[in-house]
Amino acid sequence: MPEKESITDKVVRLMTQQDRIRNMGVIAHIDHGKTTTCDSLLAGCGMLSEEKAGKQLYLDSEKIEQERQMTVKSSNVNMVYELKEGDEYLINLIDTPGHVDFGGHVTRAVRAIDGAIVVMDSVEGVMPQTEMVLKQALRDKVKPVLYINKIDRLITELRFSPEEMQKHLIKLIVQINAFIKDLAPAEMKEKWQVNVQSNTVAFGASRDNWALSVDRMKETGLSFKDIYDAYTANDKEKVKELAKRSPVHKVLLNMVIQHLPSPVEAQKYRIPVIWHGDIDSDTGKSLAACDINGPLMVSVTNIEMDPQAGEVAVGRIFSGKMTKGQDVFLVNNKQINKLQQIYIWKGPHKFQVDSATAGNQIGMAGLKNIIAGETLSSSHDVTPFEPVKHILQPVMVKAIESKNPKDLPKLIQALRDIEISDITLKVSINHETGENLIAGLGTLHLEIVEDKLKRTYGIDIVSSQPIVVYKESISSRSPDMEGKSPNKHNRFYVHVEPMSEEVENAVEELGISSGRVKSITSEQLEKLMAAGMTRDEVKGIAAFYGDNMFIEATKGVIHIGEVIEMCVEAFNEVMKAGPQAKEEVRGVKVVLTDTVLHEDAIHRGPAQVIPAVRDAIKDAVLAANPSLLEPIQIIRVDLPMSFLSGVSALIQSKRGILDDIKEDGDKAVMIADLPVAASFDFTNELRSNTEGRGSWSLSGEKFKKVPKELYPQVLKQIRERKGLPPL
Repeated sequence: MPEKESITDKVVRLMTQQDRIRNMGVIAHIDHGKTTTCDSLLAGCGMLSEEKAGKQLYLDSEKIEQERQMTVKSSNVNMVYELKEGDEYLINLIDTPGHVDFGGHVTRAVRAIDGAIVVMDSVEGVMPQTEMVLKQALRDKVKPVLYINKIDRLITELRFSPEEMQKHLIKLIVQINAFIKDLAPAEMKEKWQVNVQSNTVAFGASRDNWALSVDRMKETGLSFKDIYDAYTANDKEKVKELAKRSPVHKVLLNMVIQHLPSPVEAQKYRIPVIWHGDIDSDTGKSLAACDINGPLMVSVTNIEMDPQAGEVAVGRIFSGKMTKGQDVFLVNNKQINKLQQIYIWKGPHKFQVDSATAGNQIGMAGLKNIIAGETLSSSHDVTPFEPVKHILQPVMVKAIESKNPKDLPKLIQALRDIEISDITLKVSINHETGENLIAGLGTLHLEIVEDKLKRTYGIDIVSSQPIVVYKESISSRSPDMEGKSPNKHNRFYVHVEPMSEEVENAVEELGISSGRVKSITSEQLEKLMAAGMTRDEVKGIAAFYGDNMFIEATKGVIHIGEVIEMCVEAFNEVMKAGPQAKEEVRGVKVVLTDTVLHEDAIHRGPAQVIPAVRDAIKDAVLAANPSLLEPIQIIRVDLPMSFLSGVSALIQSKRGILDDIKEDGDKAVMIADLPVAASFDFTNELRSNTEGRGSWSLSGEKFKKVPKELYPQVLKQIRERKGLPPL
């Protein structure tokens, strides 16, 4: 009798059959049922028993995920699904977190997938995080299909009649389509609309393991009447029968195979978005064709810490083939590394394979100094993939110390490890003061990091109360300020001015990241000039740091080319820690207008140039009507109508501004701007103001000027906290 083929062998066999591969993610708002849905998909591919599906939360493998009943990181799994006998597909699945504090994992997952199942709670509908993750997916040209989950809630909780259910579900589909139309790339706006007739929408209850789509209804003869009858009669046997006749995995995986693209199909239109090299070069053609025999190109999307294997880089192969033991070039890090192991996943467990080809997601061990966002290649002269950028920025900081001073080196290493594996966490380690700061997206994000330090790394820590992250900025143009070098032989003249919102938006749209600018492309020139900059200004851009720009506008200075790198270094230092409170600077254009340089190179080295330019920029910032910016969360509050006035008063008492109030029967939805500094007790106060029936979620963030009357007090507090003398 022939030996039964293992799942690993099946995955390896299908890896080279690119039209039979689907790279897909499951994305949604928190608690809409992603991980439960993934359980059902795993069960359908023979990786989990059907009894445990929907209850085990198999991909929530970390202890904290199981305890809090929430996903805090992305999980990969490679599974094989048999559409019908002998007709097999390789499904590379990523389950992503739904809580906004872990949105960085979604941003990274989006780079590796070509399609996504958007899971939506039938009662809650389109929530802020649904919008946020869908926005990220559409920005990277990832195609969506829709699964409306928890249909049973409409019948058992809201007591809807069949007609009311139908109206409500149509409303949800219209909302999602409006969003796709608004955000999808022009050529996809119509093509990617979801609807019941085309089988791009499914309905179900993942916890009870049943789902329905128009195709499945035709195949099984089931209808919404059967669903309605089973739940109105509270008949558990009938519900079990639904799961037998129309299980979740059959409906969703058939939809995935039918409507989500293979890597060969997707890379044709995705590559120009995620890779900005020459599309007509050999590498460009190979990437667009997902060519197994082309040059190796891998985008590293995540780093996992494995107790046995150490750092495991998670990535998507977009071109070429990888083999165990092969040398690969880290394009951003500019070094060669030997690939020691290649892995595929079965949920939390990894299995070794000898090689992998274009169109697949894999784990890689043995690569030193690897970070998420790196590009691996077989070539040394290649454009890396575009950096993975997250929509939100860190707005909250905690100081972390080890209880036992002996653990300090261990703590510093652990913080570095965690920062490598989390795109949205910023760690700053001050070796002089011994203060270690972690900056994250919210209090929950920082709590999870603390928990990891204790459980995974075994370090007892003491942490401060959360502190809000402020930014420094300016409100007007400064006069030209002079900076003299310590030896008095060199002088630099600098002025600063606020960067206009139009220019900031253009920089963001162009996807320009921090760093030295060697040359300006014609696209960048046109876009920045359209935003209000002059041709000379754009041509003079020497560097970016975050939302700040450095322009070299000198005329006829002979040795400027020899000192410009040092000037940029000084610019970076001031933008990283501004002159008001050593906080990051935002929205400032720094212009170097003139310089007097000593003829002898020995007198214009880094020790002379950097302090001179640094002092000139600092003085210019302080002379340009300086301001502090505070993070503002754009929040959505769901509450019963009867509590509207009380909650409005609560938000206004916290310096919040109400932007919109929508009434829906006896419920209300409020959109408001809430300063992070005033939001610490907001969850508890909202509960007590609504008798526990109000909830809020984050739908975006922005930075706004600290009000004039609060500015001196906030500045003083930050400087005192950092041990800085009064300004």
